[in-house]
Amino acid sequence: MRWDIQHTTRFTYASPVRDSFNEVRLQPFSDEQQTVDAFELRIVPAARTRQYHDFYSNCVHHFDIVEPHTELVVASHLQVTTHPKPALDPGARPASLSGVDQALKTGRCHDFLQASRYVDTEPGTWRLAVDAIQGEEDVWQCAVKLMRFVHGYITYESRSTQSHTHMSEVLAQRQGVCQDFAHVMLGLCRALRIPALYVSGYLATEKASATHAWTEVFIPGAGWQALDPTHNRQPDETYVKIGVGRDYGDVAPVRGNYKGTTQRTMNVEVRIERRG
Repeated sequence: MRWDIQHTTRFTYASPVRDSFNEVRLQPFSDEQQTVDAFELRIVPAARTRQYHDFYSNCVHHFDIVEPHTELVVASHLQVTTHPKPALDPGARPASLSGVDQALKTGRCHDFLQASRYVDTEPGTWRLAVDAIQGEEDVWQCAVKLMRFVHGYITYESRSTQSHTHMSEVLAQRQGVCQDFAHVMLGLCRALRIPALYVSGYLATEKASATHAWTEVFIPGAGWQALDPTHNRQPDETYVKIGVGRDYGDVAPVRGNYKGTTQRTMNVEVRIERRG
């Protein structure tokens, strides 16, 4: 599938601000599941952007605006082609939880086994994960059971949390948005020593076009496999991956700081259209 995606973030300040320094993670990478055909980033007020790849290989644009301004617009235009995701080989030998640590030595998994800013692996999280898998030993089946558990345990409720909400708060109130579903699943997987990473991206549906968050789990012998606990499914060609990290804190689309008023508003608009 071919997609045309426009993503606009607009900050409006109550009084002029200055010395604004920002990082933007909006340019996806090409891999076997997607090909980036074109990408353009526009900043208002105009600013020179530079870029680098962070520790997790995400493309990061950064810029600064030292002059006073009352509005900042970060707008990206992306054209991308998504490809069918290969299914796991049903005849493949199951990977056991008891042997997963040995297999992890072959992958870059260490960071995705640890607690992080919004994710914990405390005893309570481990107990919840153990109960959810119901004695299952196969790593892939465990991950699928955890996805189904999170989907059933948490209710999706718009604006019920904030970008910095920790998974413990989500479990306590049992409601959240897509990033909260992802954070809870990450905690449950990591508590069982299943490597799991956070994915930031887009999801195009018949009802809406929006940014989205899901997870990938490391399956020995099969590599990283995507699971979406918000929708209780494996991502397909309607998913576009922007970046990956330990949690939302590693892949926030726009992040920065400035000098001036704390009174500001932020508006985000995403438009996704299918091409051809």
